[in-house]
Amino acid sequence: MPKLNWFLSLIACAGISSVALPVRGQALLPYVPKLDSEQLELQGLQLLQDVVQLIRFQQYELALPRAELATQLAPNNYEVWFILGSLYLQQDELDRGIETLQKAESLAPKQEGILFSLGNAYFQKGEYQKAKEKLESGLEIEENSPEALFDLGNTYFKLEELDKAIDLYEQAFEREASFWPALNNVGLVEYEQGDIEEAIARWQNVLEVDAEQAEPQLALAVAHYARGDREKGIELGKAALALDERYGDIQFLKDNLWGDRLIEDTQELLNTPQMQAIVPRKGQNSQPEPILP
Repeated sequence: MPKLNWFLSLIACAGISSVALPVRGQALLPYVPKLDSEQLELQGLQLLQDVVQLIRFQQYELALPRAELATQLAPNNYEVWFILGSLYLQQDELDRGIETLQKAESLAPKQEGILFSLGNAYFQKGEYQKAKEKLESGLEIEENSPEALFDLGNTYFKLEELDKAIDLYEQAFEREASFWPALNNVGLVEYEQGDIEEAIARWQNVLEVDAEQAEPQLALAVAHYARGDREKGIELGKAALALDERYGDIQFLKDNLWGDRLIEDTQELLNTPQMQAIVPRKGQNSQPEPILP
């Protein structure tokens, strides 16, 4: 949407004013139209529709300046702040994202989506207690969100309350049977607790839900290799990295909540000559981050 023509006219007039003119000419002021606040807000909400369409096509860089303008045109609408804050998070601008989402929360304190987004943002910053508070507040309003239950499970994982984490993951999977990350993370917790067989069963169940996921395949590869089934472990490990080579990066695994026990066993698998031949080196291109449900 083009910028307001009257604003550009004022700028042009300001430039002309630097030229020497007769006194009576200098006394003339440019006409400033009376602004209709309702009309401006309507334009802001219309602009927001453009932003939503751009987000659907993952055109985040184009969406961001439009969302920023929408907040100026409709500053009392929580949705414009909510979407802008979410875009800042998408661009890894966590502090700006949190500040903007707090503005949205001040306008709509009982909007669960804002609380869930704030909880996720605090989690990314490592502020797990704040994340827990926001996510639990949102779940008091909408208790059936599998994504929020999953995020809260991850938060309890980081707070080392593992049984609570498992309970929340299982609740998330009950809400949505295709939400494989929840079931996958139950396996991550169980592996850290030493329940290797239970973890294997979980990851096998994940592959029954979605056979094309690299994470449960690599986790199974590591578990089988650690149990002594080296050939099967290497076979599954190769298949996993063929699906998504990022799982050959230990830091990427840590970012996805792989615990110390699983990381140690993963390093043993990845350090084998067979896996070293396919593990991506630093600086090589990797696949883009998928968007989870």
